[in-house]
Amino acid sequence: MRADRLVAVLLLMQARGRVTAAEVADELEISVATARRDLEALSTAGIPVYPQPGRNGGWQLVGGARTDLSGLTATEAQALFLLVGPAASIAPDAKAALRKLVGALPDTFRANAQAAAEAVVIDPARWGAHPKERPELVRRLQDAVVRRNRVRLVYSGRGRETAERTVDPLGLVDKDDVWYLIAWTDRGQRTFRVDRVVSAETTDESFERPDGFELSTAWAEIVERMEERRSGLTATVLMDERHVWVMQDRLGRNCEVDGADGGRVRLRITAPTPLMIAQELAGWGGSIEVVDPSSVKAELARLGRELTDRYSGIV
Repeated sequence: MRADRLVAVLLLMQARGRVTAAEVADELEISVATARRDLEALSTAGIPVYPQPGRNGGWQLVGGARTDLSGLTATEAQALFLLVGPAASIAPDAKAALRKLVGALPDTFRANAQAAAEAVVIDPARWGAHPKERPELVRRLQDAVVRRNRVRLVYSGRGRETAERTVDPLGLVDKDDVWYLIAWTDRGQRTFRVDRVVSAETTDESFERPDGFELSTAWAEIVERMEERRSGLTATVLMDERHVWVMQDRLGRNCEVDGADGGRVRLRITAPTPLMIAQELAGWGGSIEVVDPSSVKAELARLGRELTDRYSGIV
């Protein structure tokens, strides 16, 4: 549920006094079911929004409650909706925006909103490290996403060959300190690693986002396809039950329990190649048993011989 959409619903109610779920859906270009959930979410959050039954009913903001956002600058409003919530602790524009928004809220729910804004702090730096700045290129691409401006990219492929493309930037994703741009191209939707973008020039040409596009849904589909490609080989492994959680913690979705076998648990471990599976399993020594395939067994045997040859003379 997007914070910017909830604020939009609230502002729409202030402008019209009373609205139906169908009217909200039409105005914000969402489904009626989504509009109804948003209205219910506002009510649940303590905002005085109540349904009015009857033929001329709808949803109404009662008690004269007002949420005046006119004090926000454009930069602060954009930061609010991109970084709303705990990230405000590391984004000055978002922090200022949240402070103004909380101050504009009705007394009936200002205290809860203040508590929610201060409930979580995100510290992106590891111990002993400096906080990482968001790359300038990411900020420029983010601005193009928000303003719906096409971008001319010079992109370096895996073979280091470069190509120029004009794309419609739909959204950015930060996954484990690697940024990805999801964009629409003349070949359909594509995903670009931002660290492979040689240059990016924002144009004055605007574009329309595809109907029904949701960034979170699009990214989930990309992750699913990527994991399928990364899981081209499956090995069956036996290990003691007490160690299974360790293996699952290390390998995540690439390790699945496939039943019991005597006093041990049977696991299905996936990776692109036999060597990659063997490298994950080698450290377990004789506490595990690879049932199949033979290619993984062969890689484990080879790794064992390498270690024996290198360290056999050490007492």
